[in-house]
Formats: sequence, C-alpha cells, structure tokens
Amino acid sequence: MKVRQNLYLDREVAQALDTLAAGNRGNKSRLANDAIKSWLARRGAKEIEDLLKARLDRIGRDIGLVRRDIDVVLESLALFVRYQLLVTAPLPDADKAALAVGRERFDAFVAQVGRQLAAGTRTLGAPPSEDPA
Repeated sequence: MKVRQNLYLDREVAQALDTLAAGNRGNKSRLANDAIKSWLARRGAKEIEDLLKARLDRIGRDIGLVRRDIDVVLESLALFVRYQLLVTAPLPDADKAALAVGRERFDAFVAQVGRQLAAGTRTLGAPPSEDPA
C-alpha cells in the first residue's frame, strides 16, 4: 500500500530529482522512496555502530593487555631457560638413571600443566575475572 505525501524540496534537489527521473532510473516517487529507505537503513546501522563501539574499544584494550602479558611471560621463560642452560652441567650419555629421572620429571611437569589448564587454575596471580558484559 502506498501513502501519498506532499513534500517541499529545495530547488536544487528538485532539479536533480527531475534529471534522474528523466533517465532510465524510474519515476520521482520510486527515486525518493529508495533514497529515504537507504537513508533510514544507514541511520539504523549508525545506531548499532554506536552501541558496539564502546564494547569493541574495550575488547581492543583487553587484547592489548593480553598481548603485553604474553610478552612478559615469554621473556621471563626465555631468560629462565637461558640461565638454567648456562648454570646446569650436561649429563653424560652413559648416566641412564639420571636421564630417566629427567624424563620422568619432565612428564610430570607436562601432566601438571595439563591438569591446571583443564581445571582453569593458575600458579601465579589471581584467576582471570569473568566479566559477562
């Protein structure tokens, strides 16, 4: 169903509308209807964008903080491994018992990391806060 509207347009806008309607784009009513529909759709998209902007900004800041934390953890681990390799004497290949103990300790370490990741627990610091927003 179409509703009749009486509109007042600026002379320049009316001339541009006449020019468009003279081509093969359709009549003035269809052009005005499409233009208004498009404008209203963009307005709705702008409102959604405004609503999401604050949340996206916060997510961006959080990602920056996570990236910084990962850099700190990786640098700490690298320094620890470097120090450990510098101060620890290598085991002779013939010392099978020491190598077996080392493998068992490593396996226990990997299993402990897996358990803590699965349980969501942390050794250092407080657990991450859950923010439902």
